[in-house]
Amino acid sequence: MIEYTLCPSDPHAHLFDVAIKFTPNTGDPHRLWLPNWIPGSYMIRDFARHVVEITADQKGCVLPISKLDKHSWQVTPLNGEPIEVRYRVFAFDSSVRAAFLDQLRGFFNGTSVFLAVEGREDEPVQVNLEPPTDPQWAHWRVATSLQEAGAERYGFGLYNAENYDELIDHPVEFGDFSLATFSVFGVQHDIVIAGQHNACLERLCRDLREICHHHINFFGKPAPMERYLFLINAVGKGYGGLEHRNSTALLCSRYDLPETGSDKKDKAYRTFLALCSHEYFHSWNVKRIKPDTFVPYQLTRETHTEQLWLYEGVTSYYDELSLVRCGLISHDDYLEMLAETITRVQRGLGRKRQTVAESSFDAWTRFYLQDANAANAIVSYYTKGSLIALALDLSLRRITQHQCSLDLVMQTLWQEFGRTGQPTRNHTVIDIIERLTGLDYEPFFDKYLYNTDEIPLEELLTEVGIGLKLRVTASIQDKGGKQTTEHSLFWQFGATISSDIAGVKIVSVHNGSAAEDAGLSPGDLLVAFDGVRVSAENFNERFQRHTKQCQRGDQITMHVFRDDRMLVMALPLRAPMPDTAVLSITNHQRAIDWLDGCAFN
Repeated sequence: MIEYTLCPSDPHAHLFDVAIKFTPNTGDPHRLWLPNWIPGSYMIRDFARHVVEITADQKGCVLPISKLDKHSWQVTPLNGEPIEVRYRVFAFDSSVRAAFLDQLRGFFNGTSVFLAVEGREDEPVQVNLEPPTDPQWAHWRVATSLQEAGAERYGFGLYNAENYDELIDHPVEFGDFSLATFSVFGVQHDIVIAGQHNACLERLCRDLREICHHHINFFGKPAPMERYLFLINAVGKGYGGLEHRNSTALLCSRYDLPETGSDKKDKAYRTFLALCSHEYFHSWNVKRIKPDTFVPYQLTRETHTEQLWLYEGVTSYYDELSLVRCGLISHDDYLEMLAETITRVQRGLGRKRQTVAESSFDAWTRFYLQDANAANAIVSYYTKGSLIALALDLSLRRITQHQCSLDLVMQTLWQEFGRTGQPTRNHTVIDIIERLTGLDYEPFFDKYLYNTDEIPLEELLTEVGIGLKLRVTASIQDKGGKQTTEHSLFWQFGATISSDIAGVKIVSVHNGSAAEDAGLSPGDLLVAFDGVRVSAENFNERFQRHTKQCQRGDQITMHVFRDDRMLVMALPLRAPMPDTAVLSITNHQRAIDWLDGCAFN
């Protein structure tokens, strides 16, 4: 058995004290290593850079410990007595991917703090989570889905894991948090909220229960876990989630959560529910149904796969669709959310230059490391992947007279791959569809997954009673999804912007746009149109005002700072392209049957 001890010893300095104890099985040098990335977030993060000091001893005798590379160390035993390696980890990353500690709370993923002994990753593990020594944190509790091995639930003490892979798949929260519990099909689900908030826990339980009930029914009882934990960190501004086998770590604004005494489902809360739905769906799709390159995980190097469209795109398709199917949002709310996704894809020129399979494969170096040219060069396997999933679902329903759908494909994946532990390969979904329907779907995937053909969404949505319309954007803030009473922009601008205290920051410039032809570059600071000061807050109004009486081919003057130098540029005026999606129901019965997951003739 490998034994670990971890203590949030110095919250003010953001330091965890960690120790690993193991009995050497040979007299040869033993290599210890820390992961370079965390499953679910496909980017090299080099967690070992946060190890600030490390020592080793064997029954009181100090052992030399040498660093071999950026993430591993070597220690040589003197005899057969247990070796203990002690180290400190700096923890001040407030995302869901790493580790964090201050005087208000602590949080960690095992990938950030637990060294592994090379060659012994399959051995059972015991973890002793020790409380802070200072009495000012005596009220702290522990929230984790690790199996208790002497510790009381939500208490410090001993926990077990079957092996290193399981150890690092159970994040841990320390602190004074809110706690609520509900049950679905006999499985206990706990909600933990860290941070200041005014959330209605009763409503959260009610709504999350509906999501969990839907997903378990979707894949088929019993649920794959005996207990599940929603670990929520409520902050002023933030968003994100990371899936784990029996839990999820979530980051949201405290204002996204439903307030006590309010029954409204505003856009922020709908987005939060979709995030919860997404991460819970992952309990099946990527945590247990896995691509072949993730079995086992290679945590010290990049692990490329073309299958993230299936694991993230399909999950993104169902995260919002499930909300309408379990009655948490209206059909119109769902169509608005779907239209926003279509709009995001339509506005990115990268959809014409990068395939979704390439987007998946290059996630490590392009999607997770986006630069100012990203909108022109890459496409998201989340958003376009979800549209491929939508098209696949509607296409199967149409061709098979609704006898087969993506629902059935996913349920088959669970039965044949998730339950058995058999990994999927690039061709697995195509093979399943051919077996279920007798149809060759390779041309579909060749067009939309392995090439950049436009997905025929308008045609497919029409079959299920949904009309798709592309209109001109009404403002820089317009995300699509709704008909608008605002005047559309008369002319194209062609850049994304953000607010800066001195003006309008240019974030990215779209290829072939008026902004590009004018000479704008990412990082430029736009301060005036025709000599009149402009800000991000009044950009839309000023742009409209200064171009309202213009004709095609006219120009407006922009004053721009670049590297503290004033530049004067002329923006040519061009008609904007319709790239903003709106969806509406045209055949009520057909639409409701699809949205509610029913088969129909």
